[in-house]
Amino acid sequence: MTKLSLQITGMSCVNCAGRIEREVSALAGVESAAVNFAIAQLTASFDETVISADNIMEKVKSLGYGVVKPEPPGELTFSITGLHCANCVARLEKILREQPGISTAVVNLVAATGFVRFDPALLDKGAIFRIVIDAGYTPAEPEAGEEAEAEELAGQRNWFLFSLALSLPIMATMTLHHLRSVGWMNLILATVIQFSAGLAFYRGAWSALKSKSSNMDVLVALGTSAAWGYSLLAFFGLLGDSHEVFFETSAWLITFIRLGKYLEARARGKAGEALKKLLHLQADKARLVTAEGEKEVPASVIRVGDLVAVRPGETIPVDGEVVEGTSSVDEAMVTGESLPVAKQAGDTVTGATINKNGRLIIKATRIGEETLLAQIVRMVRDAQGDKAPIQRFADAVSAWFVPAVIVLALLTFVVWLLILKAPFLVAFKFGVAVVVIACPCAMGLATPTAIMVGSGVALSRGILVKKGSALETIAKLQVMLLDKTGTLTSGKLTMSDLVTAPGVDEQRLLECLAAAEASSSHPLAQAAVAAAKERGCIPGEVSDFHEAEGHGVTCSYNGIRLAVGNQRLMDAEKVKTAHLEAEAEELAAEGNSLMYVAAGQVLVGIAAFSDTIKPTSCQAVAELKQLGIRTVMITGDHAAVAATVAAQAGVDSFEAQVLPGRKQELVKEWQQKGQVVGMTGDGINDAPALAAADIGIAIGGGTDVAKETGDIVLIKDDLLDVVRAIKVGRATLSKVKQNLFWALFYNVIGIPVAAGLFAGYGIFLKAEFAGLAMAFSSVSVVLNSLFLKRIANRL
Repeated sequence: MTKLSLQITGMSCVNCAGRIEREVSALAGVESAAVNFAIAQLTASFDETVISADNIMEKVKSLGYGVVKPEPPGELTFSITGLHCANCVARLEKILREQPGISTAVVNLVAATGFVRFDPALLDKGAIFRIVIDAGYTPAEPEAGEEAEAEELAGQRNWFLFSLALSLPIMATMTLHHLRSVGWMNLILATVIQFSAGLAFYRGAWSALKSKSSNMDVLVALGTSAAWGYSLLAFFGLLGDSHEVFFETSAWLITFIRLGKYLEARARGKAGEALKKLLHLQADKARLVTAEGEKEVPASVIRVGDLVAVRPGETIPVDGEVVEGTSSVDEAMVTGESLPVAKQAGDTVTGATINKNGRLIIKATRIGEETLLAQIVRMVRDAQGDKAPIQRFADAVSAWFVPAVIVLALLTFVVWLLILKAPFLVAFKFGVAVVVIACPCAMGLATPTAIMVGSGVALSRGILVKKGSALETIAKLQVMLLDKTGTLTSGKLTMSDLVTAPGVDEQRLLECLAAAEASSSHPLAQAAVAAAKERGCIPGEVSDFHEAEGHGVTCSYNGIRLAVGNQRLMDAEKVKTAHLEAEAEELAAEGNSLMYVAAGQVLVGIAAFSDTIKPTSCQAVAELKQLGIRTVMITGDHAAVAATVAAQAGVDSFEAQVLPGRKQELVKEWQQKGQVVGMTGDGINDAPALAAADIGIAIGGGTDVAKETGDIVLIKDDLLDVVRAIKVGRATLSKVKQNLFWALFYNVIGIPVAAGLFAGYGIFLKAEFAGLAMAFSSVSVVLNSLFLKRIANRL
């Protein structure tokens, strides 16, 4: 399945988002489609053999919405600085066209842009940019999505100001409608507003009705048309003796709704600030080290293996390895920690982090989409496109909301006119007020804006939320399963003791241990080989190497079968260990992990390895308990080792000698008890359990977060971030519930007030002020979500 993300323009409310979802999902070849109304983004999974991305975009356009089209493979549009005249254009076009793999090259002098059509198998963006640089010009990639967002925001602002300018004279002269000249002026001004600033609502309503659906545009178009139409008929005396007009109602309705849309767009932009900040973190320029010296180039032209120089205060442009120099690097972008980290030759650095006080020469190891920043951006975008389960409630309500409001408006009109015998104009105004005060947008924004802000707060602490729904799930967590090695403990094992069998010297034990474990990547094996080398023992060559998961390794060494592993492996190999049982129990009781070493089915000895608990693990477990979450440690280690670590960490219970497959079974067993289960592990050998858990948390994601299994990735190697993730999740879910409550409460209270239910007490709303209340309901929901940022100070 291919994944497609598109920026959508022209959506007026959550019903528009639901309509796009339904129509795109119904297309043959589309597996799923989700629209995040808050960030105006469509995410679709589809089969390229059945349907293309262009087909999906055409479908969205046919529904009446705009699409910010992504650059297709093999095409590149970029801005260029340094063009002076037509000769520059002709020269650069000629150079580009002469390159193998480039079929089309067009340079625009006025717009200072270039367009290239090329063969992706031969060239990429970086290679094309290098050609432009070698020609003496500077290329840069435009931010199409941000430009579209800025244009939409400016459009909303301009329409509001236009409507306001034309509405003010109408309001100022509303008591002078009886003067024919004033009446004509107001008629003209109101009509201009109705069919210019209000035209978008007619378009949106028509598009919705064509597809047999409804949205906020239908309500606005109905309400404003009713007020304007009645006033028009009354002005020309077509309603009998009644000549009362209220052109100010339709004009101010559109003005207020335009104001609300502008403020809503601004607030939604603030809710998505986390992603925008990420997009602006990457360095634009890099100092490429060449044989001729340093050369400043766009960061996008750097290739793997290139050397780049980074001066103090500059942003590191690529993921790489320090080859020269010492400095401290601010990695707050990655880890959320404010303290700089010391770097020297051999250390790895991450692109978008900041070099603080020393010159570094860095060898590029990851560029473009492979860098950590690019991976994080993808994860954040995916999370924002995901829908939390609670959003289904809002979607279900919104689906029938508009038809229900229209029925209520008609009912209000009929009751006032026929039952309460009110004048036609009174009944009519109450009906219009009901239409314009109702707002499905607030419910549509309730969940996605809170999740956007919540995931942004988590991101600021190095907590990457891969799915928006994860924040809701983690808030309901009841049981947390914790892997031992690398999660509760540091995972940096060191050899603490050696016990040799009678008649065996220590060198022989080390020789067998190192030879057997040299081919394994297990942390215990690597610690064993490192310890042997420190004591002057170099691993020998082996054959017939086999690693039994959860048991150990076997191999042939100088014609002798070696077996190195735990007690289970010794039992399987029929190796007797009773004569060293007392020593083994003593070492295990001290919290050591044991490796039995056998040669030719005879026990050679035991190697003991110790692993210390991380400084923050005990505090994290204690805080998890305070949050009401049961903690269970699971490990493949011996029961005595597990008991020692469990006691030190303070977990509620533990299970030892657990094979990787058994971890997944444990997750399911807890789920069968009706518990919401979380699993925290290193994301590699714990992958099945992380995937099976209701919420999988991969800890210590490092620089390869895209490969981590789980719903949440913790960049730092700190179990306290699990606690922080839960707190963010709970705060986010609480904010979602608040938003939904206030959105429903607003409509439950607002509609009866607009319908005149409390008119006997002097409490009622004019239609234009009902429209203002509707406009601000969405803004209030987004602003309430933004208050989530305050939790960052308490994490």
